[in-house]
Amino acid sequence: MIVDKKTYREYCLADNLANSREVSLCSKIMQILYPNHIWSFLNLLRKTEYLKNCKKGIFWNLSYQFFNWRFKKVSMKLGFSIPLNVFGAGLSIPHYGTIIVNSASQIGKNCRLHACVNIGASGGSSFAPKIGDNVYIGPGAILFGNILIADNVSIAANATVNKSIETPSVTIGGTPAKIIIENSTVWWVKNRLDLF
Repeated sequence: MIVDKKTYREYCLADNLANSREVSLCSKIMQILYPNHIWSFLNLLRKTEYLKNCKKGIFWNLSYQFFNWRFKKVSMKLGFSIPLNVFGAGLSIPHYGTIIVNSASQIGKNCRLHACVNIGASGGSSFAPKIGDNVYIGPGAILFGNILIADNVSIAANATVNKSIETPSVTIGGTPAKIIIENSTVWWVKNRLDLF
């Protein structure tokens, strides 16, 4: 969770690295000329979290309301329903497409989400998944209920996860999901993003 300006900068840097975005004057100019809406979404997510968590007073409240409005506008354009203060640093979203995340979820750093992922509660319960660090979630995966996913887990495309997976460094898949590969390499190692 972003608690001060230092962690805000760390989250932004980790998100840029996870999405293979270099931060330079040239990339900022290209963002103005040819906007990448996912990059805009991630920047607005972190800015809105920072303003909500760290800034108080009338001016900052108005600033938060403005950025929250922009964040929701970009979210609707992309089909993302991702609440504030759920994801750790290093969130990676490679493609446009529907992504739904329950606000009660807790997701660690270096998570990679693909299109059509749904992370939610079950049967009106207020409990949602708790997901560890360095987790890859493939396209169409569904995670729901009061479950725990360990660190370094890869979730295959179209998997339905309704039970806890407490074994780290595995690949799970199927409906219902079960371990299909043990000791698998996680996505951020394959992409050389092991800085965070």
